[in-house]
Amino acid sequence: MPPHRAGGAGGGGDTSAFFAATLVLWAVSVGFEIGVRGRRELAPVAAGFAFFQAANAAVRSSVSRDPLFVNTAVSLLHSSLTSASVIFVLVNQWRNKGLENMFDHEELFGGSWIGAYSALCFSCGYFAYDQLDMLRYRLYSGWIPGILMHHLILLICFTLALYRNVTINYLILTCVREMHSIFLHVRKVRRMAGFRDFNRKAVKLEWVLNWTTFVTARVVCHILITYKLIADAHKFGKGIELPLALLGMAGMNLLNIFLGLDLSKAYARERNQQRHQD
Repeated sequence: MPPHRAGGAGGGGDTSAFFAATLVLWAVSVGFEIGVRGRRELAPVAAGFAFFQAANAAVRSSVSRDPLFVNTAVSLLHSSLTSASVIFVLVNQWRNKGLENMFDHEELFGGSWIGAYSALCFSCGYFAYDQLDMLRYRLYSGWIPGILMHHLILLICFTLALYRNVTINYLILTCVREMHSIFLHVRKVRRMAGFRDFNRKAVKLEWVLNWTTFVTARVVCHILITYKLIADAHKFGKGIELPLALLGMAGMNLLNIFLGLDLSKAYARERNQQRHQD
């Protein structure tokens, strides 16, 4: 996910009201599906929300009460858990059935690899938690905050896919990006903790891993998924799945461009700061 930004802007009241309303509607919808319609398979969504809310409380009480630090630390936990889950799902599928039919349209669109549905539910619960936390402590900026829009788009795409039990495996592949998010959050935690020496070997290694995973796990992965959607467009039915998937991937690819620019600026800024100190 993109790095969080702190501090609301003018008109933040209208912004927060809109995103709070959409979050309430989402919660009512999920609660109805689980409680009234008996969709027990969606329970990990609620479990994910509760888990990360508890993690937030644990960090706040034992490490720091700074809302941005707490939010970033919990985001790091989510990225780490999701990355491990995605790797497990992909490796398990590869070992059990091989790569031959793993990326066929029927498998990606209508199939659900072992553990994929629950992992997606759990991650969906995180995005709801994170949206609430950022609204509560105003950890966003701008008239239309990119991070809140990012979470809203993901909540819509994930939840609709979970309700209809389609494109689960496609969405799991998009979660490969969380391997890069690990290093985004590590950098933020490291700087908030006061470790800003660009010449340290650990910091240089962090930047190498940051750029490597940005290119592979985020940019290349998302481009390949977009290509696969376009190549298999004729295999989709007349439902909303293809337009929604293409719209979601267009948004992610656009966010990757802005994220790459932000990373370049941050890299140059840290390097220049170190030169001035030397």
